[in-house]
Amino acid sequence: MSEGRLLMIAAPSGAGKSSLVSAFLARHPDWTLSISTTTRPPRPGEQHGREYFFTSSEAFIRQRNAGEFLEWAEVHGNFYGTSREWIQSQRAARRSVILEIDWQGARQIRETFSDPGRVPRSVFILPPSLSELEARLRARGQDTEEVIQRRLAAAAEEMSHAEEFDYVIINQDFSVALRDLEAFVSRSWPAGASD
Repeated sequence: MSEGRLLMIAAPSGAGKSSLVSAFLARHPDWTLSISTTTRPPRPGEQHGREYFFTSSEAFIRQRNAGEFLEWAEVHGNFYGTSREWIQSQRAARRSVILEIDWQGARQIRETFSDPGRVPRSVFILPPSLSELEARLRARGQDTEEVIQRRLAAAAEEMSHAEEFDYVIINQDFSVALRDLEAFVSRSWPAGASD
């Protein structure tokens, strides 16, 4: 492998993306999770360089304007971005990286790779249905009714972009979804193949 692999994984909130990625990383220590840069303040227990690279809005805008992010977005008044330099350094060291991302970020990243052979692979994770997604969001017990309705509306919009991804996994049974993800990775990067 001449450089590390890059895999983008997107899903609507509540589809189980983070759980699947965590389970995949636990079983595949040769992969690492991308660390985003953000302007939101750290939450209790979060550390700079572990969960996120925390920065000021001014510094983020300077980096953005200098083209230092592969992708970026503003979410609820905070900026989030994927450092081009960090991804390149990981890949140069032959470490494979998973980007937990939304469809817009995935689209931005695809546009930065001029060589079609180097475009990162991508997976979109779907819930079995919107009604199942609603049940999962309610079971979490974390959100108000207004937030749940907003997440469901956003999910319907996000799910309409699933066709832009290389592979779609329906997360009905977690163990099956995890096997599907592992199978996709194996097919995308056969043993001994370089990226």
